[in-house]
Amino acid sequence: MKYKYSPPFIIKQIFNDFYWNTSNNKILLTFDDGPTEEATEIILTTLSKFGIKAAFFCVGNNVEKNQSLVKEILNENHLIGNHTFNHKRLTRISNSEAIEEIDSFNNLMKNSFDYEMRYFRPPYGRFTISTQGILKEKNMKCVMWSLLTEDYKNNFETVKFAVKNYLKKNSIIVLHDSIKSKDIIRDSINLIIDEALSNGFTFGEPEKCLNNN
Repeated sequence: MKYKYSPPFIIKQIFNDFYWNTSNNKILLTFDDGPTEEATEIILTTLSKFGIKAAFFCVGNNVEKNQSLVKEILNENHLIGNHTFNHKRLTRISNSEAIEEIDSFNNLMKNSFDYEMRYFRPPYGRFTISTQGILKEKNMKCVMWSLLTEDYKNNFETVKFAVKNYLKKNSIIVLHDSIKSKDIIRDSINLIIDEALSNGFTFGEPEKCLNNN
């Protein structure tokens, strides 16, 4: 299952403990797939300029390769979430392999940074009916989204269309901390901020945006 914008009501009912929007009517910026040498510093610098805190859904093998960037993310008081260890689609692997992907990431963050994982986002937004139960057993919450910018297409006009047409006051927005989006990531963040402010929307801190489920 994958949804570009808000999913059908029935899906929200079935997966009612997943986050599809923020719980406090504030916008939450999220960044998938990092950390990366190419994009993470750009993102952190831009967020710092505006005093915005975000959630970074990182991939384990990138965490291993870029531990100094992970420390920077944490030092800036951003949230880190689990995006699996190897960015595998949960719909293409067994439950046991999915559990291994999640656990390996959690263990890496605990052992290397003494950081307890609370939030998860499935790679490519793909999940199964079993995902809900797996995360419940681990006392983790799944954070989906209400606005996928498609910045990974490296086309700023695509991002602009999505933001202009679908941004809401309680949006969870997906951007990417990756080579694919590095050329437009600064402009994409600036666009979102400008559009939000012009509509009277505000940005929230991750923990406060995700605290009612």
